[in-house]
Amino acid sequence: MNKIYKINNTLRHDWASDEAKSLIDQPLLDLVYQAQTIHRSNFPKNEIQKSKLLSIKTGSCPEDCSYCSQSAHHNVDLKKEPLISLSEVVKAAEAAVEEGATRFCMGAAWRGPTDKNIDQVCDMVEAVNNLGLESCVTLGLLKDGHAKKLADSGLNYYNHNIDTSEEFYNTIIRTRKFSDRLDTLEKVRNAGVKVCSGGIIGMGETRTDRAEMLRTLSNLEEHPESVPINMLIRIPGTPLGNVEPLDHIELVRTIALARIMMPMSTVRLSAGRAEMSNSTQALCFLAGASSIFLGDVLLTADNPGTDQDNNMLENFGLKGEAKISFKEEIKIVS
Repeated sequence: MNKIYKINNTLRHDWASDEAKSLIDQPLLDLVYQAQTIHRSNFPKNEIQKSKLLSIKTGSCPEDCSYCSQSAHHNVDLKKEPLISLSEVVKAAEAAVEEGATRFCMGAAWRGPTDKNIDQVCDMVEAVNNLGLESCVTLGLLKDGHAKKLADSGLNYYNHNIDTSEEFYNTIIRTRKFSDRLDTLEKVRNAGVKVCSGGIIGMGETRTDRAEMLRTLSNLEEHPESVPINMLIRIPGTPLGNVEPLDHIELVRTIALARIMMPMSTVRLSAGRAEMSNSTQALCFLAGASSIFLGDVLLTADNPGTDQDNNMLENFGLKGEAKISFKEEIKIVS
């Protein structure tokens, strides 16, 4: 019988491998019950935070991530596009507000931005913030000074996933080290920007790898405020295009473990939802996920679409996160 560790809301940064593995191996209903109990003690019940993700620069990325359609290393039928204009970002962000999103995320297919790129993205961040949205960007590796510029522009979150366990990492990426990922997270944190970091499951990794990925994040000096959990989208032409599909219950287990190990972090049900039933997503919400991406497209991949999501959430009795205006925020702080 697996040893069951007593968990509470104390923020820990000293998780051991055997603890993480014992937790994720629990009987499913015990694991989900534990995760939902912790979730309800820290987050409003029946509330979902809605985000929108826009690709601001698509394709021709020099990284060789085995799961990614935007890598220049893979033979994928994807149109390459340069950095889009500020006006296009504003238009998309305005549409996101209308759809009920409270966070707007922008992703660029770079190994890392140039100094010119950073200045352009900072203008985008300021424009998004001016619409009353939280801002988030994912731009790859950051050079010294870039995180500070983003912070000065008002950026709320920087996304940089560690993807998987350190042991499995070299199986899927060879152009970037696992330590490079952690270094970028440290730069972001030191600049005062909130961290968004999670990973992808279903790439051929083991359940132990999933537990170790979350153990790495939970043992950081500060937990990421946002933890996206992605289910691999098998894209033809990528090295993982024909990998064996993962049982969706493993996704539920991974989300539950993230909720338990990082009790104050928002766990985000991210990529792969187009292939999930509503029942699977309900289990993910029960396990502690409380955020989704709206829209028909997630960067370059299919997503369920806002109407379908709204119908699902209404059926579940879930409501969108309330938007806090600037004036209300000042009143709360004072």
